[in-house]
Amino acid sequence: MSTLIDRVKSISIKDYTYDLPDSRIAKYPVEPRDSSKLLLYRDGEVSESRFYNLADYLQSDSLLVYNNTKVIHARLFFHKETGAQIEIFCLEPLAPADYAQNFQAKGACEWLCLVGNLKKWKAGKLVRDIHVGGKDYRLSAEHLGLHDKTQHIRFEWIPADGGENISFGDLLEQAGTIPIPPYLNRESEACDEKTYQTVYSRVEGSVAAPTAGLHFTPEVLQAVDNRCVERAEVTLHVSASTFQPVKSERIEGHPMHLEFITVERELLEKLLRYEGRITAVGTTSVRTLESLYWFGVHFLETKEQADADGETDVFGHWVLDQWYPYQSHPAYLLKEAIQAVLDHLISVNETTFNASTRLLIAPGYTFHVVCDMLTNFHQPQSTLLLLVSAFVGGDWRKIYDYALSHGFRFLSYGDSSLLHR
Repeated sequence: MSTLIDRVKSISIKDYTYDLPDSRIAKYPVEPRDSSKLLLYRDGEVSESRFYNLADYLQSDSLLVYNNTKVIHARLFFHKETGAQIEIFCLEPLAPADYAQNFQAKGACEWLCLVGNLKKWKAGKLVRDIHVGGKDYRLSAEHLGLHDKTQHIRFEWIPADGGENISFGDLLEQAGTIPIPPYLNRESEACDEKTYQTVYSRVEGSVAAPTAGLHFTPEVLQAVDNRCVERAEVTLHVSASTFQPVKSERIEGHPMHLEFITVERELLEKLLRYEGRITAVGTTSVRTLESLYWFGVHFLETKEQADADGETDVFGHWVLDQWYPYQSHPAYLLKEAIQAVLDHLISVNETTFNASTRLLIAPGYTFHVVCDMLTNFHQPQSTLLLLVSAFVGGDWRKIYDYALSHGFRFLSYGDSSLLHR
């Protein structure tokens, strides 16, 4: 008799494909952004509206949770004397490992990066001059080797006049380029500086936008408030691996990428108050909220089993393994699990829960936190499409067939859907 984890691991990714013509991929967003189309799915029925009507479809006295991460100017370009261009794509901070501390660093820091045209960078430092705030700086990049399939890069920068240095965050803002999804098949443009950020983005760290939130405007947020829907924030820094297709025939062979999450104690308390009335904006918010439940399960199991150790990364963050939810666990209530995370914060005298998640949500997964989800339309054979299928009980084809036949625009700059499970 097969177990849940066996059934999930045996899922064939070919069952989650569909024909997506390039003409249906939105290269740019609509203007204004809240005029995008909104697909509605509830009780097996599909209809449509416009995003500016979103508040009309939210339950009053409920909670709307969105990801406040901000996309950084993660792409840095250097040119060698030979004329070769080297692109360094900053993925994750190493030293300092904390995002905020790294962006505040002055003079030097280290990152895990992807390097384009690496074969042309055989040795030595790459150097470029930059101009920030009326002053000149010299930026150098040194390759320190391979680290978990990515490149370990050390950046150093000094002011030309020997005066006060700037932070790495300020340097990236001026010297870097905002990354946009590769499937747009175009270079970043000035318009992307605004359109590829949510209006509520504030915590720097992502290299890709939480795109379901791109449709919001101040007017829509005000309408949500007028509907007596409370708003709350989480932080999940989206990695470039979110665009990585599933290359293995079965899900078992796909390693989920690791992403850093941060939630405040206040958010955890709100989850307890709004159980059964929680709407998540985007798959990143869904994965963050559902991960919190499983971290709570871990803390509860640790209390009951003295030998139960939790995985932590080199930075001391708790790490949720992609297969943990599919293993055998006691059926804890949401209130029990979230309270366990709160109790953990109290025990370590912290008000913020920092962790990393590899959570894979696929058909067979049981949702414990999220009741409604706002999300865009995702690539064929992607883990995001698996998540959507899990959420709507396998009805994803009905939803996507409707979207394709009714003029919806797809992927990051495309239209969105409000799904109820």
